[in-house]
Amino acid sequence: MADQRFIIEMGMGNDLHGENYTKAAMRAVENARQRSSLHLLGVPGVQRGALRIVVTIGVQAPEQVDRDAIAGLFGDANVTVLVKKGGLNSRHPGTGQSIVMAAAAVEAFLPAQR
Repeated sequence: MADQRFIIEMGMGNDLHGENYTKAAMRAVENARQRSSLHLLGVPGVQRGALRIVVTIGVQAPEQVDRDAIAGLFGDANVTVLVKKGGLNSRHPGTGQSIVMAAAAVEAFLPAQR
């Protein structure tokens, strides 16, 4: 039986001065996690080890995101990190430096429950 998504949460993060896409992505993931709670994992019969997490990040330079650093935010959980073109850069007209903005969707899946 296919897994069921039981939570999805969105987040936004930025790096104001360093143009660091990983830092912005990690902040977006943390922003999403701050608004979610996985109380279901305390219910008898629900196997914590069966939890599967999919993190989708949108930034202007996907190749600059450290996927392992993002996965590391979840400890030893089964995490898949997808990074796609998205987010937004806002360039300062005087300095040329960019504010990097990342968007994140964090989804949690479990096998179908009876």
